Amino acid sequence: MNNQLIRFRPPRIAILLLVIAAAFHWLTPVRALNLYSSAAVSIGLASIGFVVMIIAWWQFKERAVAICPTANTDRLITDGIYSFTRNPMYLGIALMLSGTAAWFGTLPFYAAVLGFVVIMDRWFRRYEEDKLAAAFGGEYMEYKSKVRPWL
Repeated sequence: MNNQLIRFRPPRIAILLLVIAAAFHWLTPVRALNLYSSAAVSIGLASIGFVVMIIAWWQFKERAVAICPTANTDRLITDGIYSFTRNPMYLGIALMLSGTAAWFGTLPFYAAVLGFVVIMDRWFRRYEEDKLAAAFGGEYMEYKSKVRPWL
Protein backbone atom coordinates (compact mmCIF):
# COMPACT_ATOMS: atom_id res chain seq x y z
CA MET A 1 0.00 0.00 0.00
CA ASN A 2 1.33 3.43 -0.94
CA ASN A 3 1.34 5.54 2.22
CA GLN A 4 2.59 8.76 0.59
CA LEU A 5 -0.94 10.14 0.77
CA ILE A 6 -0.93 9.70 4.55
CA ARG A 7 1.51 12.61 4.84
CA PHE A 8 -1.34 15.01 4.05
CA ARG A 9 -3.84 15.76 6.76
CA PRO A 10 -7.51 14.98 6.03
CA PRO A 11 -8.71 18.62 6.34
CA ARG A 12 -6.14 19.66 3.73
CA ILE A 13 -7.33 16.89 1.43
CA ALA A 14 -10.93 18.07 1.90
CA ILE A 15 -9.95 21.66 1.10
CA LEU A 16 -8.03 20.58 -1.99
CA LEU A 17 -11.01 18.59 -3.21
CA LEU A 18 -13.28 21.60 -2.60
CA VAL A 19 -10.94 23.86 -4.56
CA ILE A 20 -10.91 21.41 -7.47
CA ALA A 21 -14.70 21.08 -7.31
CA ALA A 22 -15.12 24.86 -7.24
CA ALA A 23 -12.83 25.26 -10.25
CA PHE A 24 -14.88 22.75 -12.24
CA HIS A 25 -18.11 24.32 -11.00
CA TRP A 26 -17.21 27.87 -12.04
CA LEU A 27 -14.95 27.27 -15.02
CA THR A 28 -17.00 24.70 -16.93
CA PRO A 29 -20.61 24.47 -18.09
CA VAL A 30 -21.28 21.81 -15.44
CA ARG A 31 -22.80 24.57 -13.27
CA ALA A 32 -25.89 24.57 -15.49
CA LEU A 33 -26.66 20.97 -14.48
CA ASN A 34 -28.01 21.15 -10.95
CA LEU A 35 -28.33 17.65 -9.47
CA TYR A 36 -29.77 18.52 -6.07
CA SER A 37 -29.46 21.60 -3.94
CA SER A 38 -31.16 22.65 -0.76
CA ALA A 39 -30.11 25.32 1.70
CA ALA A 40 -31.84 23.55 4.59
CA VAL A 41 -30.25 20.18 3.84
CA SER A 42 -26.90 21.86 3.29
CA ILE A 43 -26.93 23.70 6.60
CA GLY A 44 -28.19 20.59 8.41
CA LEU A 45 -25.53 18.27 7.01
CA ALA A 46 -22.71 20.76 7.53
CA SER A 47 -23.84 21.51 11.10
CA ILE A 48 -24.15 17.84 12.04
CA GLY A 49 -20.76 17.14 10.48
CA PHE A 50 -19.14 19.99 12.39
CA VAL A 51 -20.63 18.83 15.70
CA VAL A 52 -19.54 15.21 15.11
CA MET A 53 -16.01 16.31 14.25
CA ILE A 54 -15.73 18.67 17.23
CA ILE A 55 -17.00 16.04 19.68
CA ALA A 56 -14.38 13.58 18.42
CA TRP A 57 -11.67 16.27 18.48
CA TRP A 58 -12.64 17.18 22.04
CA GLN A 59 -12.38 13.53 23.16
CA PHE A 60 -8.83 13.42 21.76
CA LYS A 61 -7.89 16.74 23.35
CA GLU A 62 -9.20 15.96 26.81
CA ARG A 63 -7.24 12.69 26.84
CA ALA A 64 -4.10 14.21 25.27
CA VAL A 65 -4.22 11.88 22.25
CA ALA A 66 -2.51 13.09 19.08
CA ILE A 67 -4.94 13.96 16.30
CA CYS A 68 -2.49 13.55 13.42
CA PRO A 69 -3.03 10.14 11.75
CA THR A 70 0.73 9.46 11.59
CA ALA A 71 1.42 10.28 15.24
CA ASN A 72 2.04 7.51 17.77
CA THR A 73 -1.03 6.50 19.71
CA ASP A 74 -0.79 5.50 23.34
CA ARG A 75 -4.51 5.40 24.18
CA LEU A 76 -7.45 3.75 22.50
CA ILE A 77 -10.67 5.76 22.70
CA THR A 78 -13.77 3.57 22.45
CA ASP A 79 -16.41 5.53 24.35
CA GLY A 80 -18.50 8.59 23.54
CA ILE A 81 -18.85 9.20 19.84
CA TYR A 82 -16.28 6.46 19.22
CA SER A 83 -18.82 3.91 20.41
CA PHE A 84 -20.93 4.75 17.31
CA THR A 85 -18.26 5.18 14.64
CA ARG A 86 -14.54 4.41 14.53
CA ASN A 87 -13.86 7.46 12.35
CA PRO A 88 -15.99 10.36 13.57
CA MET A 89 -13.56 13.04 12.40
CA TYR A 90 -13.56 11.68 8.86
CA LEU A 91 -17.33 11.25 9.03
CA GLY A 92 -17.71 14.83 10.22
CA ILE A 93 -15.63 16.20 7.37
CA ALA A 94 -17.53 14.02 4.88
CA LEU A 95 -20.83 15.41 6.20
CA MET A 96 -19.55 18.97 5.93
CA LEU A 97 -18.47 18.28 2.34
CA SER A 98 -21.93 16.78 1.73
CA GLY A 99 -23.46 20.00 3.03
CA THR A 100 -21.34 21.97 0.57
CA ALA A 101 -22.44 19.63 -2.23
CA ALA A 102 -26.08 20.12 -1.27
CA TRP A 103 -25.54 23.90 -1.28
CA PHE A 104 -24.05 24.08 -4.78
CA GLY A 105 -25.85 21.03 -6.15
CA THR A 106 -23.43 20.20 -8.96
CA LEU A 107 -21.52 17.06 -9.84
CA PRO A 108 -18.03 18.35 -8.96
CA PHE A 109 -19.02 18.95 -5.32
CA TYR A 110 -20.68 15.55 -5.03
CA ALA A 111 -17.55 14.03 -6.61
CA ALA A 112 -15.46 15.80 -3.94
CA VAL A 113 -17.49 14.04 -1.23
CA LEU A 114 -17.03 10.69 -2.92
CA GLY A 115 -13.32 11.34 -3.45
CA PHE A 116 -12.82 12.25 0.19
CA VAL A 117 -14.66 9.16 1.46
CA VAL A 118 -12.70 6.87 -0.87
CA ILE A 119 -9.35 8.40 0.12
CA MET A 120 -10.15 8.21 3.83
CA ASP A 121 -11.50 4.68 3.57
CA ARG A 122 -8.87 3.12 1.31
CA TRP A 123 -5.76 4.81 2.64
CA PHE A 124 -6.20 6.62 5.96
CA ARG A 125 -8.57 4.21 7.67
CA ARG A 126 -6.54 1.17 6.65
CA TYR A 127 -3.28 2.82 7.70
CA GLU A 128 -4.70 3.76 11.09
CA GLU A 129 -6.31 0.37 11.65
CA ASP A 130 -3.04 -1.43 10.97
CA LYS A 131 -1.29 0.93 13.37
CA LEU A 132 -3.92 0.48 16.09
CA ALA A 133 -3.99 -3.31 15.69
CA ALA A 134 -0.20 -3.39 16.12
CA ALA A 135 -0.34 -1.11 19.17
CA PHE A 136 -3.39 -2.52 20.97
CA GLY A 137 -3.83 -6.05 19.58
CA GLY A 138 -6.90 -7.86 20.85
CA GLU A 139 -8.35 -4.81 22.54
CA TYR A 140 -8.52 -2.98 19.22
CA MET A 141 -9.74 -6.04 17.33
CA GLU A 142 -12.61 -6.46 19.80
CA TYR A 143 -13.52 -2.77 19.43
CA LYS A 144 -13.28 -3.07 15.64
CA SER A 145 -15.66 -6.05 15.66
CA LYS A 146 -18.29 -4.06 17.59
CA VAL A 147 -18.14 -0.60 15.98
CA ARG A 148 -18.51 0.16 12.28
CA PRO A 149 -15.91 2.28 10.49
CA TRP A 150 -18.35 4.97 9.31
CA LEU A 151 -21.95 4.49 10.48
